[in-house]
Amino acid sequence: MRRLAAVLLMLTLTGCGGVGGDGGEVQGSSTTPPSPSPSSSPSPSHEPAGAGSDSISLSCDGTDVRVPASPAGLTPAGAFGRLDSLTRPLKVEGRIWSDNDERMYVGVVCGVRTAEQFATLVARSTLTAYKGKPALRWTTRTGVRSFMWLERPGTAVYVGATPGLADDIRPIAADITT
Repeated sequence: MRRLAAVLLMLTLTGCGGVGGDGGEVQGSSTTPPSPSPSSSPSPSHEPAGAGSDSISLSCDGTDVRVPASPAGLTPAGAFGRLDSLTRPLKVEGRIWSDNDERMYVGVVCGVRTAEQFATLVARSTLTAYKGKPALRWTTRTGVRSFMWLERPGTAVYVGATPGLADDIRPIAADITT
């Protein structure tokens, strides 16, 4: 059924000229949150992204995705190199920010080449669209609300947050540039 859903989504997006869904709202079924990993630490870059703020470059095979260096009101809290929600092992590179007990996760998932592969990447997730691209949304067993879209073949962008920061997922996703 997922295979058919992925094909239908791609046909719809292509036929509609890339019109996408709401994207940022994250809810759904349960899986586990990202696992912090000290082995993956993207290098900061001090070039503007969006409204003149610093950005960090995360990449899959040399294709950069730029994320805000420090989302408003959050402090850096490390990096992660794995998403437990994925149905297969893939390279993941991401950053974590915190505000007390609340966490915001932003990263890239490398190696997903097609919409069909992407649609089956997270069990019990909801397939949707974001900016005309296939997207998944789900909530982990620990309550992390997760959202991921296939930016281009080989690179998916992940944004996750604990419940107190879940409303920030959409603005963070909008600030990510490629």
